[in-house]
Amino acid sequence: MLTIESRVSLKPYNTFGIDVNARYWVEINQEADIQTLLQLTEFVDTPKLILGGGSNVLLCHDFNGLVVKMNIQGIEVVREDDDHVYLKAGAGISWHELVAFAIQHGYAGLENLSLIPGTVGAAPMQNIGAYGVELEQVFESLTAIHIPTGEKRTFNHADCAFGYRESVFKRELKGQYIITTVTFQLDKRPTFHTRYGAIQETLAEMGVPEDNLTIKAISDAVIRIRRSKLPDPAQIGNAGSFFKNPEISKEQFDALKAEYPALPGYPIGDNTVKVPAGWLIEQAGWKGYRAGDAGVHAKQALVLVNYGYATGDEILALARKVQQSVLEKFGIQISPEVNVV
Repeated sequence: MLTIESRVSLKPYNTFGIDVNARYWVEINQEADIQTLLQLTEFVDTPKLILGGGSNVLLCHDFNGLVVKMNIQGIEVVREDDDHVYLKAGAGISWHELVAFAIQHGYAGLENLSLIPGTVGAAPMQNIGAYGVELEQVFESLTAIHIPTGEKRTFNHADCAFGYRESVFKRELKGQYIITTVTFQLDKRPTFHTRYGAIQETLAEMGVPEDNLTIKAISDAVIRIRRSKLPDPAQIGNAGSFFKNPEISKEQFDALKAEYPALPGYPIGDNTVKVPAGWLIEQAGWKGYRAGDAGVHAKQALVLVNYGYATGDEILALARKVQQSVLEKFGIQISPEVNVV
């Protein structure tokens, strides 16, 4: 039975720790709950915010609608073949819980995505990625409920139109579907991705030889790196990386490289280079900046933080100042990957 509550604080449900309220609140534990909810005539025209782990959202004001908290659980192998295992997970499963499950059972593909905050249901929307791996590389399909009609639909890889930190659910179908389950194609024989970031260096520090790599070792290395660089939301409010790494033309990159020889860049295609937004922000002088309780993290300039009582508007104002500063210094527009509500 669904229980719809009124005037619920969202502070415990967003990793920025922003203190705002939802006019209405409901928790979803199974697909049938969604069907029931969508049949409630009094909420048909009510704005809805689907909330997973609240780790990719900046709440700037009270939400004058219905917040739908996704708690659908369950992890199961739905099929397998000689090379792959197909693992299906409920949208409310913690992302790292899924990664840990896969590693425990020897299913490869998710290890580089260890310790990313949030839930399974939110992961395809954002096409989450880290350390050389993106979700789309292990994605098989998902199921979702169409909010206007209540119809259930299966989306395959092509249907999702994945891009860098985006998908069809952040563009054409934004706000139209509630994701309920996601199925992943994982490998029985791992392919190790160790060349991105400090993975190789960290593995060496851990005493793991290159000829004895395991998915558990990769995961442990990623966890160690993330914990050394990124603040724990339980200690300091944040949503992880606030900005996407911009992609610029090779011509623009070469011109900037001549002026800033230390500028890092990663070629993606013949004429495009991805530049680390954190480096740009740090060079623009923002690393460790603080105004009241809104700030830029002292160890990773890509992370905006709430030191206690910052409002969403204060975090957003800081983000816009950072964007303008980077644009003026480098001529590069950086964009948030965090959803501003």
